[in-house]
Amino acid sequence: MPEASKETLIRRASLDLIGLPPSLAEIDAFLADRSPDAYEKVVDRLLASPHYGERWARPWLDLVRYADTNGYEKDDRRSIWPYRDWLIEALNKDMPFDQFTIEQIAGDLLPNATLDQRIATGLHRNTMINEEGGVDPEEFRVAAVLDRVDTTATVWLGTTLHCAQCHNHKFDPFSQEEYYRFSAFFNNTEEEVELFAGSERGSRGPNLSLPAPRALAAHRKQVEDQIASLEAELDTPTPQLDAEQLEWEKETKSALVSWFPLDPIRVTSAAGATLTRPNDGSILAGGKNVEHDTYIFTARTVKNGISAVRLEALSDPSLAHKGVGRSPDGSFTLTGFEVEIAPEGNPEGLQPVKFADAVSQHGSSVKRALDEDPASGWSVRGLQQDTQAIFLAEKPFGFEGGTRLTIRLKQESASAQHVIGRFRLAITSGKEPGKSVRIPVGVQTVLNTAREERSPQQEEVLRAYFRSVAPSRNPIRERLAALRSLWSELAAPATMVMKELPEARKTHVLIRGSFLNKGKEVGPGVPAILHPFPKDQPANRLGLARWLVDPENPLVARVTMNRIWMHYFGRGIVETSEDFGVQGHAPTHPDLLDWLATEFVRQKWSQKAMHRLIVTSASYRQSSPVTPERLAQDPDNRLLSRGPRARLEAELIRDNALAISGLLSPKMFGPSVFPLQPEGVWNLVYNDDKWITSLGEDRYRRGVYTFWRRTAPYPAFMTFDAPSRETICTRRVPTNTPLQALTTLNDPAFFDAARGLARRVFREAPGDTKSAVIHAFRLCTARCPDEKELERLVKLFDQELEHFNGDAKAAKDVALGGGVKPPKDSDIARFAAWTIVANVLLNLDETLTKG
Repeated sequence: MPEASKETLIRRASLDLIGLPPSLAEIDAFLADRSPDAYEKVVDRLLASPHYGERWARPWLDLVRYADTNGYEKDDRRSIWPYRDWLIEALNKDMPFDQFTIEQIAGDLLPNATLDQRIATGLHRNTMINEEGGVDPEEFRVAAVLDRVDTTATVWLGTTLHCAQCHNHKFDPFSQEEYYRFSAFFNNTEEEVELFAGSERGSRGPNLSLPAPRALAAHRKQVEDQIASLEAELDTPTPQLDAEQLEWEKETKSALVSWFPLDPIRVTSAAGATLTRPNDGSILAGGKNVEHDTYIFTARTVKNGISAVRLEALSDPSLAHKGVGRSPDGSFTLTGFEVEIAPEGNPEGLQPVKFADAVSQHGSSVKRALDEDPASGWSVRGLQQDTQAIFLAEKPFGFEGGTRLTIRLKQESASAQHVIGRFRLAITSGKEPGKSVRIPVGVQTVLNTAREERSPQQEEVLRAYFRSVAPSRNPIRERLAALRSLWSELAAPATMVMKELPEARKTHVLIRGSFLNKGKEVGPGVPAILHPFPKDQPANRLGLARWLVDPENPLVARVTMNRIWMHYFGRGIVETSEDFGVQGHAPTHPDLLDWLATEFVRQKWSQKAMHRLIVTSASYRQSSPVTPERLAQDPDNRLLSRGPRARLEAELIRDNALAISGLLSPKMFGPSVFPLQPEGVWNLVYNDDKWITSLGEDRYRRGVYTFWRRTAPYPAFMTFDAPSRETICTRRVPTNTPLQALTTLNDPAFFDAARGLARRVFREAPGDTKSAVIHAFRLCTARCPDEKELERLVKLFDQELEHFNGDAKAAKDVALGGGVKPPKDSDIARFAAWTIVANVLLNLDETLTKG
C-alpha cells in the first residue's frame, strides 16, 4: 500500500506515541516541512514528550493489575499512586527494560536501595487484599503470592505457568513442583492482612512513607484554598440554616431520654492497669499498658425500671493520638459487656441482665460484644473524638430499695493493647433510648437545656454540631472530607512496597493447590526447560529478576516486543500475547519477531528505540484503506498488507475528546482523581465510600490518573473494554456494542467535551459557519472535510439553530447543563447548536479511530 497522507501519519503517530491528537499548529508545521526527515523529527518530538510516559503507562498498568482499591467485598481504598508516578517517570526517562524489570521485582533488595527503587516494588503489591469478615489471612496471603507468580510468568515469559498450580501442566513442560519452586521467590514477604477483632480484618503489609513531593506543592496550595473556601461556606449562617436548626432541635429533643451517670463504689482492672477518676465521672486507665484487660465496675442506684446502659469511650490527651484506646493508634475492642444486678440488701444475690440489642455511634457492630464469641467485639479504630454505645435490656430491671450493679468490660481482642483508655457509664429508664446514640452526650446536654438558659458557648456547641449533620450541608461536608483526604495524601504520601522477611518462609507444593494441604518442601528455582539459574545470583527476587533479563533468556525480549507490536497493529505477531506455549498461536512472522527481540537487546533494552523503529517502518506508514481484493486475501491484516487502523483504547477515547475540546489538563502525577461519571455507580453494598467529583481542572485530567475501584471501575472505561484489574490483563479484546455509542453521545464527561469544543469554535473560528465547521473537523480528524461532509455538517448546524431558536428551555438545558459554560455574552441558541454539531464530530468513527 502507498504511504498514508501526512495528516494521517502525524495523527496516527501522535495517538500511538503520546495518546493525544496533534494540534493544528503541529499539523500545519508538518505539512509545511518538506525535508526528507520531516516525519522522523515528528517522531523524535513525540518520544521526548512527557505525555509519552502517560500513554505507555496505560498498558503496563493493565499488566500489573494496578488499582486504587483492595478488591474483594469491602474494596477499601489503598495508597499506591506513587508507583504509577514512578512508572510514568521511568518510561519518560527510557529506563532500560532490564533495569526496569529488576527495580520493579526486587528494587528493595538492591544494595543501598533508593527511595525510587523501593517505590518500584509496588508492582507486586498491586495484588488484591481480602478484608472480609471471617477470612483466613493465610489463605489470601498464599493467593497473593501465587498471583505474583502468575503475573511474573505471564508478563515476562508469556507462559501459562499458573496451569501448574494444581497439577503438572497439561501441555507445556512445567511441573507442579517447578511452579512452587518459582513461588518460593515470592514467599518471603511480610504479612499483608491483620486481624483486629474476631472477624474484623484490615490491610497492613509493608508501607513506605514518602516526603511531600515538591512537584505537587502548587496542587497542595490549590487544595488548601478550596478547603478554606468550603469551610467558610459551611460556617456562614443563613436564615434557611437557622430555620432548619430550630426544626431539628424540636424533632431531636423529643427523642432524647434522661441519663443518670453511675458513680462507682469500686472499679478495678483485672490485668493491673491503674484506674483513676477525673472530676467528670469518667474512669481513666494508665500505668501498665496491658495486652488484654477486663474492667470491673461496681455502682449503686435507686433508679428502677432501667431500660438501657450507656458506655461512653472518651478521648484523652494522655492516650495515643489523643484517641479513645490504649493501642499505638488509639484503638480499642470491647469483646464482652456483662451486667449483673443484686438488691442493695443482698449484694450476693447477683442476677445477669440480658440485652436484646445494642447500638453504637462509631466503629463496628457493638452487638458483637454481646455474643458468646470472645474473639469478636465492638472495634473502634483510630478515633480522635468521644463515642458511645447503648445496650438495650430485654426487659426493664432494678429493685425497690436500691440496686447494686456489677459491669464487666471485657477486652480480649487478638490485637494487643486494644483496651479502652477512658470511659463513663450511665443508665436510663426512658423509652427507645437507642434513638439518640448518634448524638454526642455533650450536645444532648445542651438540647436538654432551655434555650433561654443556654450560655453563648453552649449555643456555639449546638450550632457547630448541627452544621456537621445538617442535610442541606451534606454536599459541602462530603467535598470537604474528600479534599482533606486528598491534602493528607499530598502532604504525607505513602505507598505499598515489597519487603523481605529476615528469615525465609518454608515453601511447599500445595496438593491440588490448597493452602491447607501441604506436600513436599521445595526451595526457589526456575523451570528446567528454560536457561539455568545463575550460580552467582542469590536465590531471591533479585536473583530471579536478573535471571529474567539475562540475554540468554529466549522469551523475555520476544514477549515484550510482541506486546509492543500488538499495541501498534492491533494484534501481536503471536496473537496470544499471554501464551507462547503449545496452546498459543504460532507467530505469523517468526523471523521478524526474532529480529525485533535481538535488536531490543542490541539497543540496550531501550523501549523508545524500538518504538521509533516500529513507527518509522514502511509497514506502519502504509495507508489503511482496504480494497475488496485485499480484504479477501488478508481480512485481519495478519500479513501487514495495509497500515494499522483501530479504535482507540478506553482511556484514550476520553483523553482524545478532552484534548480536542480544549478541556484536557496537562497536570501530571499525584493522587488519583474523580472525573464526571453517571450518578449511582458507587452505590456499593459493603462500602459507603462516595465518588466526589473533583473540582476544577482535576476533573479533566488524563485517564491514567482516574481513580480505579476494582468492584466499580470508571463506567466509560468498562464500556470500552477496560478490565477490572482484579487480575492481570495482557490484551483488551475489543467489542462493538450500542452502549459504546450511547456513552460517547450522552455520558456527562463526553457531553462536557462537546460543550468545550463548541466553546473552542466560538473563540477560535468566530467567522462564517463553513469556516467554523472546517476548523472543528480538523481538530477532530486532522484533515479538512470534503464538500459532501462540509455540506451535511453546515445543514445540521442550521437545523439545530432553528430548533433552539424556537425552544429556549432546550437551548439552556444543552448549553448550561454541565460544567462547561458558553463564552460570556454569547448567543445561547447558537452555542447549543454548536454543542450538538460538536457532539456529532466527537462521535465520528474517524475521531474515535487511529489510522
